[in-house]
Amino acid sequence: MDIIRSSGILLHPTSLPGPDGIGDLGPEAFRWLDFLSETGCQMWQILPLGPTGYGDSPYQCFSAFAGNPFLISPAMLFNEGLLTKYDLADRPDFPTDFVDYGPVIIWKNTILDRAFANFTNTSNKKLIDEFYAFKINTKTWLVDFAVFMAIKEQNDYVAWNLWPDNLRKRETKALAAFTNNHQNDIEKHMFRQFLFFRQWQEVKSYAEKLEIKIIGDVPFVIAFDSADVWANPELFYLDQERLPTVVAGVPPDYFSSTGQLWGNPLYRWDIHKNTGYQWWLDRIQAVLQMVDVVRIDHFRGFEAYWEVPFGSLTAETGRWVKGPGQDFFKAVKEKLGNLPIIAEDLGLITDEVVKLREAFDLPGMKILQFAFSDGPDDDFLPHNYPVNCFAYTGTHDNNTTRGWYNSAADYEKDFCRHYLARSGEDIAWSMIRALWQSVACKVIAPMQDLLNLDGEARMNLPGTPSGNWTWRMTPFAINSGLKKRLYETNFLYGRLPKSTKNKLRESLDIQTAGRIKPH
Repeated sequence: MDIIRSSGILLHPTSLPGPDGIGDLGPEAFRWLDFLSETGCQMWQILPLGPTGYGDSPYQCFSAFAGNPFLISPAMLFNEGLLTKYDLADRPDFPTDFVDYGPVIIWKNTILDRAFANFTNTSNKKLIDEFYAFKINTKTWLVDFAVFMAIKEQNDYVAWNLWPDNLRKRETKALAAFTNNHQNDIEKHMFRQFLFFRQWQEVKSYAEKLEIKIIGDVPFVIAFDSADVWANPELFYLDQERLPTVVAGVPPDYFSSTGQLWGNPLYRWDIHKNTGYQWWLDRIQAVLQMVDVVRIDHFRGFEAYWEVPFGSLTAETGRWVKGPGQDFFKAVKEKLGNLPIIAEDLGLITDEVVKLREAFDLPGMKILQFAFSDGPDDDFLPHNYPVNCFAYTGTHDNNTTRGWYNSAADYEKDFCRHYLARSGEDIAWSMIRALWQSVACKVIAPMQDLLNLDGEARMNLPGTPSGNWTWRMTPFAINSGLKKRLYETNFLYGRLPKSTKNKLRESLDIQTAGRIKPH
């Protein structure tokens, strides 16, 4: 990981503006990248891009390889002739400041079905050939995923462990019969993946043109109700009926007094090792084809993970079990070379976890919101940061900075004000400034903090099953004042890209002779 000073913003594509009820990979994604470039930001951090299921969480996806079809842009489909103005004429009137997932899912499925119907009648040989090539290039996961989704549709979207026994257990004759009888449905899901990856590649190419690196996210665990577990049951701790015997979570910590019971199945690391960690290598390679850097969520699980008996009501009754450790990362490094990985090393971190991260020179994470409860020796305070780290005001799992401050204990707020030498009236930007001026080579803030939004704009509250992942940026949230302020902050603390520094200074009328107006 390079140690060049740079900055970025955390914003999941679902939070972008747009007319279809949810942010997508259309025109607003390109405008967003323009905003980052114009303000001197060199990183865009996102959450996992997989197809979401129960609770709409990007950390509970139907596949570790597939993309979320609800991120497909109807505007882009219209531009290339896969939708007509009549296809879009019945678009509902969606709210602009949050995602109402129920109506959005109905609308996006309708639009994608229309696009597929139009494609089946197309004479566009280039598009047909591209789709064929995509199916060939992704066959290691695409077929299983498309069949999985088609069976799920035919069974009212219930989890795969509730399917008919012969399909649940992937009996050869039953799968062949289903595939033969539902070829159009299977093809439809393949086509949706083709559209997603086609549009994402356009976004990614534009980011590369602007020299903006995209930071992706790989969760340590995957959803039980996924094509991966259904198709590869031997890789997980499942019983003869293919139900989990143990599940993932974390013990009680600063997020929850009863821990977090994620419920995800846990890996048979002995089997993974015997295969040379091939499934994991394929997974990381697939993500790195889409992004430049990968944040590994719950990195500590590779050293030791919290195992909870299946059926437990909370995560309190569990035990630590050793993970694959250095053996895993040696295999990844041998395959990929230098590891463009961020280690999410939050929570209960032991010396062994630190040694694992340091053995591969992986940058960890620092969260400024965590810094004000233990005094000046706290590792999360900027004066204690190492250079090689990613520092955040907060993440998608935290409250917004303004929301955090409003609900923090009085002694935390008092220490925070003294530390920052600020009144607390503009707390989000006071913390952004402290972060940006630190020695941390990489600094990132959620977009909610740049907009100084309160707790209503929080993205996720860990441990709650619903009401998350809905925040959206309104269409006119970005203005010239915000652009200038962000640019100034990047300029003042040496986080501008060298190739565009003079251009940006000129375009925003910034002078270097001490004439920048304070905020």
